[in-house]
Parts: sequence; structure tokens; C-alpha cells
Amino acid sequence: MSSYQPIDCNFYDILEANATRKRYIRIQYFSDIHEFLTVDAIIKDLYIRDKVEYMLLSSGLEIRLDRLVSVDGHTLPGQGFDSISCECD
Repeated sequence: MSSYQPIDCNFYDILEANATRKRYIRIQYFSDIHEFLTVDAIIKDLYIRDKVEYMLLSSGLEIRLDRLVSVDGHTLPGQGFDSISCECD
């Protein structure tokens, strides 16, 4: 597992706001094996384990925050993901 890279504080605020709203949102991220994945889910919790930040979805899926690409149309800044898009429905 690669070392954790903390995410932008403003983006974390977006995650917290969405967790509070408890509504389905589109989340794009890279899996542990670097697959680009998209899910529609509710953010259930944000937490830290072993100095790494995670997001828990209502489905039970756990995503490391530094693997996020976008959440509810907001792209994670500073990660070079600005040109990544997959709107395959």
C-alpha cells in the first residue's frame, strides 16, 4: 500500500457536507489495484485509522480519501485528475 497523501481541507469540507445531507451522490475513485470506478452511494462516515483517512459508504464500501477523484461533481484538487471523466451510465 502506498503512503497516504492528505487531501485538500476544502475538499474534506465537501465530503462532510455530503455525509451530513445523507443523499445519494456520484463518487469516482481508484481502487487498490488502480481501477477507475464510479459508484452512486451515501457517505455514512469519515474516519481515521492508522493515520489514514477513509470514507465509509452506506453499501459498506470503504474508500481511502487520497484515492478519490471526484465526489458529487467536485474534483479532488492537486491530484492531476482534472481531465478524468467517465459518464458511462
